[in-house]
Amino acid sequence: MNKKKREMRQARRAAKQEQQAKKVINWIVGVLIVLAIALIVTFMLRWA
Repeated sequence: MNKKKREMRQARRAAKQEQQAKKVINWIVGVLIVLAIALIVTFMLRWA
């Protein structure tokens, strides 16, 4: 009984960590996209 509870807790914790990791990755990708767009706009304005 105790072993099952522990396994459930570990699984829940692992799922929560996985969700947080996905959030962090999404934030990083979003920031990179925004920076890329900013660089593109900067270069277009400079050469126009």
